[in-house]
Amino acid sequence: MKTTFALCTILILSLSLTVNAQDGALLYGQNCASCHGANLGGGNATSLVDGIWQFGAENGYVFRNIKFGIPHLGMPSYEATLSDGDINAIISYIRESENKVGAKKPPIAKEMETIDYKMDVEIFAEGLEVPWAIDFMDRNTALITERPGRLRIVKNGILLDEPVKNTPEVLNQGQGGLMDVAVDSDFKENGWVYLAYSHVLTSGYDGNRPPAMTRIVRGKIENNSWTSEEVLFEAPHDTYRTTRHHYGCRIVFDPQGHLFFAIGDRGAGYQAQDFTLPNGKVHRIYKDGSIPEDNPFVNEEGAMKSLFSLGNRNIQGMAIHPETGELWTTEHGPLGGDELNRIESGKNYGWETITYGKNYNGTIITEETHRPDMEQPNLYWRPSIAVCGLDFYRGDLFSKWKNKLLVGALKYEEVRLLQIEGDNVIHEEVIVKNQGRVRDVSTGPEGAIYVVLNNPGTVIKLTPQ
Repeated sequence: MKTTFALCTILILSLSLTVNAQDGALLYGQNCASCHGANLGGGNATSLVDGIWQFGAENGYVFRNIKFGIPHLGMPSYEATLSDGDINAIISYIRESENKVGAKKPPIAKEMETIDYKMDVEIFAEGLEVPWAIDFMDRNTALITERPGRLRIVKNGILLDEPVKNTPEVLNQGQGGLMDVAVDSDFKENGWVYLAYSHVLTSGYDGNRPPAMTRIVRGKIENNSWTSEEVLFEAPHDTYRTTRHHYGCRIVFDPQGHLFFAIGDRGAGYQAQDFTLPNGKVHRIYKDGSIPEDNPFVNEEGAMKSLFSLGNRNIQGMAIHPETGELWTTEHGPLGGDELNRIESGKNYGWETITYGKNYNGTIITEETHRPDMEQPNLYWRPSIAVCGLDFYRGDLFSKWKNKLLVGALKYEEVRLLQIEGDNVIHEEVIVKNQGRVRDVSTGPEGAIYVVLNNPGTVIKLTPQ
């Protein structure tokens, strides 16, 4: 009986997909063929069956691109003319067509060309599972986090088979897991390595789903084992949330010995304005976990003493300017409204009171984009590129890019190069495209640029020819 039921279910699903694809073929012909070609092979717009998706490959991204358009590229919105079911039918037809022609994502390029440089592309590490961050212990040793909870070592260009043992247990659900790794700026003297991860409560909670929050620890790596762990930041347990997204989190150090990290709003945007809560904020502590006396809310009754700024939706890129020591961040917006911000002590960056974005279903979050007591982004991207990973280029190999900002993008699979003068972005260029979802970008100790990719789980190394 169970076998018969299962076969019937599969048959019904197959028939449903076929009907969707048939409906989608008609709708595609009526709405899309004039630009993307009757056979989906491209025309005035790109091919949809070559394995290359310039503006997001996942169905959710494709859906939103059709529904809301990409206006600055001339792609109209179909929100008023196509139902959600119509859009899904078109996507089913596209996916069926991809399967028929055997469309595959092209392999990672061996070289790339920018305005200033031709670059060689080398695979530094591959076969990783959702790699999230990279940092370097020395010129020949890199650390890479994998979100499911593994800390990997690349030694002399070889990815070691065995992960570092005894690292903290993480909550590997949704967007949670092991996130950032940062090597102490005085690592040669003290040996400290810092980790950010989603920490779950295993006791003292009610209900079936345990709450979690971002946690910061440091430790040392000896004989491939994590030792001497110290907890630097653990939020009060009554502030933990049962959601599984928007954890942040990057770790950076400024020249004065401060450690900055950010926690996302954890899906509760209104809490980003509440200085008694950890989420939706940038935090500043010393590297031993102690609180700087000049933190902006240290004397405010009820405020979290580690807070440095408010109103940050979900920061996944942080970098310190090599010359000024200023903190810059990239922050995920909702639908539209990704932000680049220079973060200043005690300032409020608006989420979710003001924003340039909308809800993912197209509904309005707020009509306000400005308030006198809230900061404007230095740059915002609309539509969102899904910013992730950030670094000021600090090496000598790409001398023309000194102190320019490297910005990673998940959705658009890009690394962008931004030239900043004062508070203004005066030039923006895409230097990496369609190699994978860019999770992190970092300057290596020898001046090469390292790009951490998801889909495929690979780290690539860029050097000038």
